[in-house]
Amino acid sequence: MTATDAQVRIAMRTRKKGKNQEQAAAKANLRSRKTIGKYEKLGLLPSQLQQPRTYRTRPDAFTEDWPLLEKMLADAPELEAKTLFDWLCTQQPGKYQEGQLRTLQRRVSNWRVLHQGKTATFDQVRVPGEMMQLDGTWMTRLAVTIGGQPFKHMLMHCVLPYSNWEWGRVVQSESLGAVQLGLQSGLVKLAYLPRIIQTDNSSAATRRLGQDETGKAGKKRAYTDEYLHVLHHFGLEPQAIHVGASNENGDVEASNGAFKRSVHQQLLLRGSRDFDTLDAYEAFLFSLMDKRNKGRQERLAEELAVMRPLRATLLATSGKQRARVSRGSLIRVKEKTYSVPTSLIGKMVTVYSHEWSLDIYYASQLVTSVPRLIGSERHQVNYRHVIDSLLRKPGGFRRYRYREDLFPTLIFRRAWEELDRRYAPRRADLAYLRILHLAAHHLECDVAAALETLLAGDEGWNDTDVARLLEVETAIVPMMEQPVVQLHVYDQLLTGVGA
Repeated sequence: MTATDAQVRIAMRTRKKGKNQEQAAAKANLRSRKTIGKYEKLGLLPSQLQQPRTYRTRPDAFTEDWPLLEKMLADAPELEAKTLFDWLCTQQPGKYQEGQLRTLQRRVSNWRVLHQGKTATFDQVRVPGEMMQLDGTWMTRLAVTIGGQPFKHMLMHCVLPYSNWEWGRVVQSESLGAVQLGLQSGLVKLAYLPRIIQTDNSSAATRRLGQDETGKAGKKRAYTDEYLHVLHHFGLEPQAIHVGASNENGDVEASNGAFKRSVHQQLLLRGSRDFDTLDAYEAFLFSLMDKRNKGRQERLAEELAVMRPLRATLLATSGKQRARVSRGSLIRVKEKTYSVPTSLIGKMVTVYSHEWSLDIYYASQLVTSVPRLIGSERHQVNYRHVIDSLLRKPGGFRRYRYREDLFPTLIFRRAWEELDRRYAPRRADLAYLRILHLAAHHLECDVAAALETLLAGDEGWNDTDVARLLEVETAIVPMMEQPVVQLHVYDQLLTGVGA
C-alpha cells in the first residue's frame, strides 16, 4: 500500500506524542510499522521521493507526424489541436481515430507550455488620491426594461484604484458627452479631485494621429482637444493605457464585472427588471453604489486627505448648434439626419444635444424633442412630421430615401406589403399613407391592433376598414328626471316633528 503525504504527517505527529511505530501506523491507517520507520529514517514525504517519469506507458500514435506538426505550430502558434487533427485525417485517411484527438490536444498543450511565453501581469502599487480610472461598460445583458421596452445602455463607470470607491451614470454610448457626464457626476459625488484621469483609447478621449502630424516618438494616438478642455477645466492630468492593454485599466475593468454581478443579484431580489423611468433605474443603481461604497470608507478617507477639493463650476454636458431646416423638413446634426415639424421648413433652429435626446428650439421656444441617434444609425424620420405633406404628394412615398422610417413597427410594413400585393401602386401607397395619418391622429397601438385583425383575415381591406375599426360607439346616457326638492322635509329634521 502506497502511503500518502497526509498519512505520513499523521504518523509523525503521533510519534512525537510518544507512541510507538505500530500505534502510529494504526492511527494513520497504514498496515505496517516498517512504513513508519522508512519515512522516519528518510525524513521526507512520499511526494518528495517521487521522480519524474521518463518512459511512456503506451506507444505514441503521433511519433511519425509530430515533427511536421511541431514545425506548423512554430510557424503559426495560434493553430488549434482540433484543426491539426482534422488536417492529419484529411492527409492520411484511416490512420487516426476520433478517440486520439484528446492525446494530440495534450501534446499540443504541453508544447505551448514549453515553447510559448505569455505576458505576465505586474501588481501595481496604488497611491492614495492619485488616480481615477474611467471606463464604459455595456449593461444590456442584464435585460433591464424601461416601461416594458428593452433598454440598451452602458454605465460610464469611474473607480479610485486605491480604495475601489466607485460611481457611474447610465449612458447610451461612449461619446465625449457620456465621458463628461460620468466624470463630472463622479467628481461631484466625491467632492474632491484626483491628480490623474486614466481612460482607454476610445474615440471620445483620443484620436489617431495623421501622417503629417508629429508627436512623441512611437505615439500613434493623441488626446482630442475637447477632452483636454474638460480635464484642464478641473485641473486634471490625462493618462491613457497602451493600445490593446486593457489590463492597465484593471481596477475599473474588474469593478465593471463585480458591479454588474451585484446588479444582477439585486434585480433577482427585486423580482422585476422593469422600471417606470430612466430616473427610477438610475436611483436603483445609485443606491447600490452607495451600499457598495460603505465598506470602503476607511481607505477612501486616506484618499480624500490628499486630494484637492472640487471648486470649479460644472461644464454643460449638452452640445449646442444651429441648423437650417431643409425643404424635406430635415436637419443635420453631427452627421445624422432628423425630421422636424414642417412648419420649420427654411428656418434656422437651435439644437441642444443631450445624452439621450435632442431638444430643438425656434425663437427660444421648445418645438420638439427627438431621440439621439448613435452608432451606425444615420437617419430618423418621424412619420408624424411628414404625413400631411405625403398625403398631398403621395407619389413621393414609394421611392422616398427614408421610406423605411415610415414603418413604425413590423405590422405597418406587413400592412403596406399586403396593400401593395392587392392593389395598384398608387392606390396601395395612398391607402397606406391614410393609415399612417390615422396613426398620427389616434393611438398608434390602436391602429396596429386594427391592422393585426385585418391581416388575420382572408378578405381584401383598405384604409376605410381600418378607420371603421377605430370608430368608438357613443355611449347611450340614460335620461333622468330632475327631482323636486321638498324643503319642508328639512324643517321636520330641525323641529323633530314627524320623526
